[in-house]
Amino acid sequence: MTTRTGVYPGTFDPITLGHMDIIRRGAKLVDRLVIGVTTNPSKNPMFTLEERMDMVRREVAGIDGEIQVVSFDSLLMDFAEREGASMIVRGLRAVADFEYEYQMAGMNQQLNGRIETVFLMADVSLQPIASRLVKEIALFGGEIRKFVPATVRDEVVARVEQIGRKGS
Repeated sequence: MTTRTGVYPGTFDPITLGHMDIIRRGAKLVDRLVIGVTTNPSKNPMFTLEERMDMVRREVAGIDGEIQVVSFDSLLMDFAEREGASMIVRGLRAVADFEYEYQMAGMNQQLNGRIETVFLMADVSLQPIASRLVKEIALFGGEIRKFVPATVRDEVVARVEQIGRKGS
């Protein structure tokens, strides 16, 4: 029997409750879910790659199923191929996400037609959450506990204190 592997890629800077929802649900669709933590040159990360990987590993530890956290710095489809994936798992929050993800899925299909992209709608209560907004709220002293796991909240607050809060 073949192991069905899925890849859920992202920067996870930081990992949010929305990410956790997609991970829990995505893990039910495959035998093995690889969470690909990547760098994105167009984003200015709050946490290092190693810190983000540790954060993700810790937060997914209690989720049922085979879940691995792996870093990558290559084309997603090359990474997915190396991991033996048959699908890419992507979360959708809003119409704007769909337009971007639809274009990316089309490009990825052109690069490797053997790997499908599967879209999961974020839980309605989690749809507005974005890592970028979580960081912005935290940088301005706002409360982020509704958006991230408790330990992640503490790490974000500590990092904000370390770099200095905006507006102070």
